[in-house]
Amino acid sequence: MSRRIVVVTAGLSQPSSTRLLADRIAAAVTAAVGARGESTDVEVIELRDLATDLAITVATGGLPAPAVARAREQVSHADGLIAVTPVFTASYSGLFKMFFDVLDTDALNGMPAIVAATAGSARHSMVLDFAMRPLLTFLRAVVVPTGVFAATEDFGDGEAGAALGSRIRRAAEELAALVVGERTGVDGFTPASSPARPRSSGNSLRAPGTPFQDLLRAHMG
Repeated sequence: MSRRIVVVTAGLSQPSSTRLLADRIAAAVTAAVGARGESTDVEVIELRDLATDLAITVATGGLPAPAVARAREQVSHADGLIAVTPVFTASYSGLFKMFFDVLDTDALNGMPAIVAATAGSARHSMVLDFAMRPLLTFLRAVVVPTGVFAATEDFGDGEAGAALGSRIRRAAEELAALVVGERTGVDGFTPASSPARPRSSGNSLRAPGTPFQDLLRAHMG
């Protein structure tokens, strides 16, 4: 069985350290899922390419531009999410936040997710727990315990680089365990999980409301 992993990356430069980190995490997740006997289909959403369409979507009251609608479908139909942003002013980038603002409130229900960030200095590492984790938890994603932060020096081959590799592998293992849903208990002795709230891209037109004349007749009759 193939598991769909969507990577949302908010890097602005090309090449980007944010995209580099995203690719390393995606490769580690692919390996971890493969070790459990299943394959992955990785899809990358570069928010830099959606910047104009995201602005149009927000400015028009949430009516998604076609490219944004496609990205919303990709996210809501994924089995797992990797969300990576550069740090701007001690938090995630505005582009990153704008994308999650235009998702349907049911897009990430119960979805396993990794949060990751890049910055020039390790002093920004708290962005994972004080900004990114609350954002995705609010959207009802299941964020794995290990977040991945990478400062500039972490991309080297020394001790810092080895520590980054370890964090990536640990986060990937945690995500793979949730995505594959490997059971460790004996059938009949593990509590049944409650049905998951369905996910929605929000792109479908909702059923029209009751016409005003019908409401008026019901009230008068």
